[in-house]
Amino acid sequence: MMQQSLILTGKQKLEWRRNETRELESDEILIRTIAGAISIGAELPQYNESDVTDPQPHYPKETGYESYGEVIKAGAEVKNIKIGDHVLAFYGHKNVGIVKANKVVKVPDSVEYRYALLNTLSCDAGKGVLKLKPEWKDKVLITGAGTIGLLTIHFLKNYMKVKHIDVLEPDESRRELAHTFGASNTYSAKEQVPSVFYDFGLECSASKDAFHTQLKSLKYQKELCILSDGNKDLFYLNEDFYEKELKIVGSSDGWDYQQHSIWFFNESVKTPHLTKIFNYEIHSDQLIACFAELGNQKKRPIKVLVKYF
Repeated sequence: MMQQSLILTGKQKLEWRRNETRELESDEILIRTIAGAISIGAELPQYNESDVTDPQPHYPKETGYESYGEVIKAGAEVKNIKIGDHVLAFYGHKNVGIVKANKVVKVPDSVEYRYALLNTLSCDAGKGVLKLKPEWKDKVLITGAGTIGLLTIHFLKNYMKVKHIDVLEPDESRRELAHTFGASNTYSAKEQVPSVFYDFGLECSASKDAFHTQLKSLKYQKELCILSDGNKDLFYLNEDFYEKELKIVGSSDGWDYQQHSIWFFNESVKTPHLTKIFNYEIHSDQLIACFAELGNQKKRPIKVLVKYF
C-alpha cells in the first residue's frame, strides 16, 4: 500500500511524498486515515519559519500529529485492537499510518470523529489544570480562547467543577464561544482585566502581553500555568512576579490520553458544542492550499478539520 505524507521542505514549502508502506512489526497496526486536523498554534509557526523555539529549522519535516482512522491490519501480537476498530493516533498528515498498538486511543463507534479528535489537546489542557488543582470556589483567568483555551474552560467547568472562569480574548467570535463553553466573563482588552483578583491563571495565547496580564491579575503567592507552546513570543518576568512571589509551572503533552478519553468521550453526549472548535473544514488534497491561506492570514480559523474521504 502506498503512503502519502505531507512534508515541509522549507519555509512555506510543502509537498506530498509517496512511499510504499513497510511490513508491520508484531506489535504494530496499520490505520487508514478518515480525518485529521491542523493545529494552527503548533503548525503555523513551523510553516512560516517563525517559531522562536526553533530559530534554525532543519528540513525536511513531517507535519501534523492528530489523526483518526480505521484499523486495516494488525501485527501478530496485537490483542486488544482488531481490524475495523476506530482509533486516535499521532502520525499527522498521512493517508495511512503505522503505529504501536499500545500508543493509540480506541474510539467508540458512538463518538463522532470531530469530537474524538479533540481528545489529544483536551488531555494536554487537563494536565495543566491538574498541576494547579483549582477548587470549585477559586477564580481562574484564561488568556486566549483558541483550541487550548476553550478546552481548558471545558475541563475546568466539567471535570474540576470550577464556577468562576474568566477569559481574555480580543476576537469577538471566540469570546462568544468561550461563553458557550462556560466562561463567566470575557474581556476584549488587557485593560479590562482586574488586578490582584484571580487565584489561578492559565496562559493559552503565546502572547507576552497576555502573560504579563496574567501576572498582574493574580493574587499574592498564587500560581500560573503556561499551556501555550511558547513559539510566538518570548516571555520575561516583570515586577509583578517578584513583588507578589508568584509561581509559574509549564505543561506539555497530556497526562494519559487513554485514561482521559474515558471521561472525555462520556462527556460528548452532554457537550456537543465542543465540535464548534472546528470552524473550517477541508479535504486532504486542499492541505497545501489551506496552509498558504493560513500563512498569509487570509483565513483565521480556530482549528481546521481535514477529511480524507
